[in-house]
Amino acid sequence: MARIEIDFSDSGLGFQVDLAVRTSDVNGAAHLGNEGMVAMLSEARAAYLAHHGFDENGAEGVGIIVTDLATIFQRECFYGDLLRFNVGLTDLNRYGGDFVFRVTRGSDDEAVARAKYGFVFFDYSKRCVTPWPEAMRRKFGV
Repeated sequence: MARIEIDFSDSGLGFQVDLAVRTSDVNGAAHLGNEGMVAMLSEARAAYLAHHGFDENGAEGVGIIVTDLATIFQRECFYGDLLRFNVGLTDLNRYGGDFVFRVTRGSDDEAVARAKYGFVFFDYSKRCVTPWPEAMRRKFGV
């Protein structure tokens, strides 16, 4: 099977947020589970948007929906581990782009995961994909 590759070269990864692994993130094998990582990536994405003055609803009545998600796990994590999420944007286009994440363990800076969320903007009132809201387009230089 082909391996996933995630390229950070043009993303900047200029934002970071630290999140602790919660008991609800840990699976039956006593380590951070897939669904726990997805929840933490979503939290990091929300923090990134809030840092730039936006929320999960996007702007101007337009929301963000995730179109795809890829995660490369590199190391186990456990309850209480503090993880650092570096977040950036890449592959921007008329309707969205990709959030990219580099995840490291805060105590030793060891690589934990790399991930990518594809996204598009969605007008819920019209039920269709729509271009970037003007305020976000200006902020992110699209």
